[in-house]
Amino acid sequence: MSAHGDDHALSDVTNKFGNVQVNEAAMERVKEANWGAREEYDYAKYTAEPRDKTAPASESGPVAEGSNWFANAAKYEWVEDVGDIGPAHEELEKILFGGEHKVEQGDKFSELTEMAVTFESETKIKPVAKFEDAGLHPAMLANVKLCGYKIPTPIQAYCLPSVLKGIDIIGVAQTGMSHMIPRATQTDSVAGSGKTAAFLIPTLSKLMGKAKKLAAPRPNLTKPWTREDGVRAEPLILVIAPTRELATQIFDEARRLCYRSMLRPCVIYGGAPSGEQKDELRKGCDVLIATPGRLMDFMGHGHLLSLSRVKYTIIDEADEMVSPDWVDEMASVMKGADTNADDDHVYMMFSATFPKEARAVAKEYMSKDHIRIRVGRAGSSHMNITQKILFVDEPKKRDCLFDLLLSMPPARTMIFVNNKKAADFIDDFLYNRGLPSTSIHSDRTQREREDAIRAFRSGKAPVLIATGVSARGLDIKNVMHVINYDLPNSDYGGIHEYVHRIGRTARIGNVGMATSFYNDKNEDIAEALTKLLIETRQPVPEFLESYKPENEEELKFDDDTDDEAEDGAGGDAWGGAASTNGATNGNASGDTWGSEAPAADTNGGWS
Repeated sequence: MSAHGDDHALSDVTNKFGNVQVNEAAMERVKEANWGAREEYDYAKYTAEPRDKTAPASESGPVAEGSNWFANAAKYEWVEDVGDIGPAHEELEKILFGGEHKVEQGDKFSELTEMAVTFESETKIKPVAKFEDAGLHPAMLANVKLCGYKIPTPIQAYCLPSVLKGIDIIGVAQTGMSHMIPRATQTDSVAGSGKTAAFLIPTLSKLMGKAKKLAAPRPNLTKPWTREDGVRAEPLILVIAPTRELATQIFDEARRLCYRSMLRPCVIYGGAPSGEQKDELRKGCDVLIATPGRLMDFMGHGHLLSLSRVKYTIIDEADEMVSPDWVDEMASVMKGADTNADDDHVYMMFSATFPKEARAVAKEYMSKDHIRIRVGRAGSSHMNITQKILFVDEPKKRDCLFDLLLSMPPARTMIFVNNKKAADFIDDFLYNRGLPSTSIHSDRTQREREDAIRAFRSGKAPVLIATGVSARGLDIKNVMHVINYDLPNSDYGGIHEYVHRIGRTARIGNVGMATSFYNDKNEDIAEALTKLLIETRQPVPEFLESYKPENEEELKFDDDTDDEAEDGAGGDAWGGAASTNGATNGNASGDTWGSEAPAADTNGGWS
């Protein structure tokens, strides 16, 4: 955006500087609305001298949190004397599985199991109806139960058996429902259908019984540790995510699913002290979650990190990772992760959409007999989210936002804006009126970003203002309301970004609300927004009536994923001749993954 554009956005948000000063009358209204007390900003915390970079990171025993960086969070430290699976650790269990980490499936969870799924492969795969039927390692099955997972979601039902067969996988975890299916459906990146667990559960489970044989040597972490005891990190699983927040979120899931096993997860990402992350790698790493920049940096230190043992390379949010900004990094990572001598390396790519750039990467690195799982339609949402579009003139948006927050019971709320300055000033505006708010965007230090997520997740600051990119992929429990203070015009991702944003609520079968402020500046998203409202059976406001299509029963969407046939002469998306079995599961299939009886065979008679 130009400097002039930034100035205009700044004036839109601030109006006058005096308007962001503490407003006693507004603070009294907030108090009457029963919002919690705001937390004072600790300036000293962010201006303190950094820790001595030459000193080892804090010791991390089974429960020690070390410093407050997400990368140093507590994890189970395996002891060689106890065998492949260690004893339970009650205190650590409370940290990993209790409170905010406990999964609570909502009343609408059954609708997840009715999602339309298209499955394409030369290999016969039958979806699993229950985790107990998936052939999981006993320790993994116990961890699944501790996590609160009861029934596999559609993406899990297909991924679990597919991974266990050792075949490359493309998971097009699309954002919502197919308009051909009568009932509401959800996807993973937007509706919390368990994509992360879909690739972590089977990969970790398959390695749990082989970890002693496959894993690299490591120091005994139950004894005092120094850098002289350090080893080179040689992970068995490599997960790459485009944002720091998503990487740490996947790491949290890995910590839970690795519990009691000898598999040790680590996460590396920019903005946090590299010395502490290097120390975590030196203590041993079997599961590495990384952002591309920090991974490329550490790959340049052969004594620190080697990818020669990697068995599984997983690219999350692949549509983000194949942008022109990441081409060179992606090529280096994909080639570097294929240096293991054995011909047993499995690649997995997961994405909300699968544009041509992602298909090119898949064609180059994946086997021709890869499995493809496609869920729903790209760029859609689902009916567990109540969507409301309000017409609000630009100068009135701040006051409307404040009134909207006070008109509803206090609840965890995410507010999206289109630029970083807007995030700061909306945060100031709400905070100075007594609301317990915080904000996150790419100009914040990593310490500030992590503290903001931590405060929002714990409920200390239940109002989070964010730019869309910074919040991509965030999965936080009990987000009841998403507000698009700024609708994302085409310059900010358009309708796909809108769907990503509102998908922060109504996760895992719960319900939620999304409210968006619309005005004349948002006309370029109007047609796509109207179609989405019709598809998800939401009311179309009067000011969008003119954008309704003539035939509402045959909606057509601009979906790049549907252009795949143009990529090659063959029948499949990458020019090959793989057969397409096209198992589609919806109401018509009769396949209910959560039923007590085994799932019906919906793969064209495969058994």
